[in-house]
Amino acid sequence: MTAFADNDGLADSVAAIEKKIDAWGRLHVGGYGEVAMSRNFYSDNYLRYSDPEHYQGGSHGRFDLPHVVIYLGYDFGKGWSFSTEIEFEHGGPEAAVEIETEEAGEYETEVERGGEVALEQFYIQKEFMPQLRVRAGMQVVPIGATNAHHEPNQFFGVYRPEGENTIMPCTWHEVSVSVSGRAGDWSYMAMFLPGLDSERFGNQSWIHDGSASPFEFKIANSYAFAARVDNYSVKGLRFGVSAYVGNSFRNTLYPTESAKNDGVHGTVSILSADIRYEGHNWLVRGSGDWGHLSDAAHISKFNISMPKKSTSKRQEVASDAVAAGIEAGYDIFGLMPKMRASGQKFYVFGRYDYYDSMARMESSASLGWCGRQKVTAGINWFPLPQIVVKADYSYGILKRQYNNEPSINIGVAYAGWFK
Repeated sequence: MTAFADNDGLADSVAAIEKKIDAWGRLHVGGYGEVAMSRNFYSDNYLRYSDPEHYQGGSHGRFDLPHVVIYLGYDFGKGWSFSTEIEFEHGGPEAAVEIETEEAGEYETEVERGGEVALEQFYIQKEFMPQLRVRAGMQVVPIGATNAHHEPNQFFGVYRPEGENTIMPCTWHEVSVSVSGRAGDWSYMAMFLPGLDSERFGNQSWIHDGSASPFEFKIANSYAFAARVDNYSVKGLRFGVSAYVGNSFRNTLYPTESAKNDGVHGTVSILSADIRYEGHNWLVRGSGDWGHLSDAAHISKFNISMPKKSTSKRQEVASDAVAAGIEAGYDIFGLMPKMRASGQKFYVFGRYDYYDSMARMESSASLGWCGRQKVTAGINWFPLPQIVVKADYSYGILKRQYNNEPSINIGVAYAGWFK
């Protein structure tokens, strides 16, 4: 009996150890992070756009941690899993003091989303088959190239592409329900989510801040739909299209029941297309975005009339905004057999961006400095696939009456799995 008992105890111990090993193997840990240093050769005075003649020249520097993200995931088995990403923006909580260019240089405390840290993703997923996955929770809305591919090894510049990052939420995340999958050369995602909040729209940022909420919950008086489709039929090439539509006007706690607001919806519509090609030592990425806001003139008047202490920017907002960008890099290590064998890559790249957050106004003139071009050139060195060292020179080109904005930027980033 004693021998049998000992064997049973040993078997139980082995089973317990195997269970722990299996559980540990189901846990996934990863993330990404960026360190950035910049010297901007233009004035950072808040009057530089309203009085450009008096603020020519000048320079200022900035050190930053734009994004640091910790990823945790667990596979429960039978198709069930969960994923979460905790993001620290600029090395701290999502609150900052800013000097408002459009409000006489007043200091304002900007709260982008309630809470001390940004929970960028948290969703539970059930995979029925590779062609069908269902998710519920906080997810990234895959509209535009940057939202769908925002890790620092997925763009060349030290900072994320400026156009999409200006006119749309980035990284856009919402509590939502989605279905997604991949079949052959096609992948897709369709999402049901709360609408944006037009109270937080602005002139320079268009709808960028409309996904945020200063409250402990996200108002969902109106709903929205988003979808994305990607194709991989051509070797080395991915082509994607995405679209979003949803009302925004009544997604606020501020009263909107007045008769003068009847029929006002503030429908936001976005169409986007993006490409990525990799082959023959070349890596090319490009994107184009167009967005439309209905009832923009009414929303502008509504926002401007809001109380000064409201969360509104109290600014005019455009009916249309646009952004486009393309970048191309050549891996010169691909020409060196020894370096190619080591797995290192060294890209020399160039990038061009055009965007205008006030491309079309319904009832007034746009602010000229909201439309601009940007030319960037630099290098990306990958000593390891997970590590990238970046350096670039960028030149922001504004309309003639304003001062252009050159800068030098250096960055180090990682993106990968620890386990």
